[in-house]
Amino acid sequence: MARAATVTRALPEKAASNDIAFGDFGELLGYRLRRAQAAVHRDFAGSVAGLDLTQKQAAIIWLIHGNPGVSQVAVAGALDMDRPTMMALTDRLELRGLITRVRSTVDRRRQELHLTPDGRSLLAKLKKRIARHEQRIRELFTPAELASFVSALDKLQRLG
Repeated sequence: MARAATVTRALPEKAASNDIAFGDFGELLGYRLRRAQAAVHRDFAGSVAGLDLTQKQAAIIWLIHGNPGVSQVAVAGALDMDRPTMMALTDRLELRGLITRVRSTVDRRRQELHLTPDGRSLLAKLKKRIARHEQRIRELFTPAELASFVSALDKLQRLG
């Protein structure tokens, strides 16, 4: 049986900024993943600065665009969001004039979501900025590394 490769330390034993010893904590995959996610989030925030959108709001309008008439419940489920969070975000996007809610003619309990012209215009700007953000991330990897990374992310999503 082959031995697993040793993980190379990416963090110093002590952080220079505040002299904190990481020890074996710095080797935890969850910690490393969280640090990487934070870096990607900072880059995303910089990329969409001035558009006044969070990552969740961006995801919502993107999904509504691709699924006109989709229900709030379906979008919340696709994004692993609870109903109160989805309701609050939908309210904010509607107040900004980016989306509309229309009562379904098939099921009166269902609210169908649609982008407004302003929402479609904002999404076009958002997509351009996110494309540059994604390119910066992709450029960190060779094609083979990127394929392995995507595969690893897919495996992690199956954890729970």
